[in-house]
Amino acid sequence: MKICGIEIKGNEAIIAVAALDGSALSHLALATKKIALEDDDDAANVKLFAAQVASFVRENSIDRIAIKKRSKKCEFAGGPTTFKIEGVFQLLESCEVALFSPQAITARCKKFAVELPQTLNKYQHEAYKAACLALMEK
Repeated sequence: MKICGIEIKGNEAIIAVAALDGSALSHLALATKKIALEDDDDAANVKLFAAQVASFVRENSIDRIAIKKRSKKCEFAGGPTTFKIEGVFQLLESCEVALFSPQAITARCKKFAVELPQTLNKYQHEAYKAACLALMEK
């Protein structure tokens, strides 16, 4: 099973794909590490972003998507673009999408001593942890 972890920052969906081989977690290094939504006020750009996301999921045979939730309130609240990006992922018909709180991701990864592979870029760490949490729940 391949699970794509997503962390949404600004206008980008940061991607890390994890798989479960027996009982061992592994990172699948893919060429696509980010998908950006440029100028979200333009409907054509949002449609292009949605097409890129659907293509990525289809081409990489992603079974499930795990998104690190952003806060809706307080000073650390996600911006409007981040919620558009999240909505695009949630509208995918080809795979299941789940949202996980940052606290749940941190706690479960600590409990199961998830190690971050060397094949990850530093900015992909949170996305990979979200994917690992989704794999552990299955």
